[in-house]
Amino acid sequence: MAGNSFGHIFKLTSFGESHGPAIGGIIDGCPSGLVIDFEFIRREMEKRRPVSSQHSSSRLEADTVEFLSGIFEGKSTGAPIGFIINNTDVKSEDYLHLKETYRPSHADFTYEAKYGFRDYRGGGRASARETAVRVVGGAIAKLLIGQKGMQVSAYVSQIGNVKLTTPYGELDLENTIHSEVKCPDKKISAQMESLIKETKLEGDTLGGEIFCVVKNVPSGLGEPVFDKVEAELAKAIMSINAVKGFEIGSGFKSICMKGSEHNDLFEIKNGKVVTLSNFSGGVLGGISNGQDIYFKTAFKPVATIMKEQASVNKFGENVILQGKGRHDVCVVPRAVPIVEAMTAMVLADLYLRSLSSKIT
Repeated sequence: MAGNSFGHIFKLTSFGESHGPAIGGIIDGCPSGLVIDFEFIRREMEKRRPVSSQHSSSRLEADTVEFLSGIFEGKSTGAPIGFIINNTDVKSEDYLHLKETYRPSHADFTYEAKYGFRDYRGGGRASARETAVRVVGGAIAKLLIGQKGMQVSAYVSQIGNVKLTTPYGELDLENTIHSEVKCPDKKISAQMESLIKETKLEGDTLGGEIFCVVKNVPSGLGEPVFDKVEAELAKAIMSINAVKGFEIGSGFKSICMKGSEHNDLFEIKNGKVVTLSNFSGGVLGGISNGQDIYFKTAFKPVATIMKEQASVNKFGENVILQGKGRHDVCVVPRAVPIVEAMTAMVLADLYLRSLSSKIT
């Protein structure tokens, strides 16, 4: 199976299945001497865990990270950082009814079409369980880019038809961590929670939107022509389970604007080149311009629902399938740290690549 590694210099390779004994990864390219804050990594992992069985899967994994290599006396050595996360709360019997049947909008059919064989327990390699590995890689990346002042923050901006329209600059993003649905606005957060509860009673699921912003980005990051900042971010974010859309800066709204409205005019402020607006999302010509990088990503509704659906099995028969087991009503809140992690790894990689772009 190809496609299990991400990044060029700062590279994460992940392994493991949803119901296997463990998942894990190898982080290569991390510079030596980086102080590894294990408590920070633990907190990042905690963000991904279910906070309420009302909203999320009742599967409760400890998600304790065991580092195997690349760290000595609390610092990175420059060698590959290997780690595992044990799976301790698996109930594979919940998936026996899927051994020969394909779930609608899941990877069951396509995995079997490609490989001729699949691990049906919890989706195997296609499960979002794999994203826990990304959060570890992202935590290390955050520690690295944090040394340069860069800060990645994401939050839920929409669930179903409940949408937060307040610009991110007017929000207190510190409130995000205190919300069960990871929305920094208390009123909108409460509306989202109510919608999720209603939808759960219906046996249905919801999708949503995550907004992400990176502050204190230096100008000059990005590798044209094919490895532009937005191109790398788009690939990173679109690789996350259930993501169906990516929009940076003004995105599709720019269609309705004239050039005179959309252009980000330059000025000198405190001896530094800045822009009066930021419709470009902090990127010009694929290279960061020093302004905030911000984007939105869309998540589809969770595919497993508790209603009967028409499907087929491997014998070519039409069947009726109903969801069983432990599943999220809305995966979007748990995806916030995953979006942050992928973003941080992109920026860490682009930063390391930029060091070879010019003589200093």
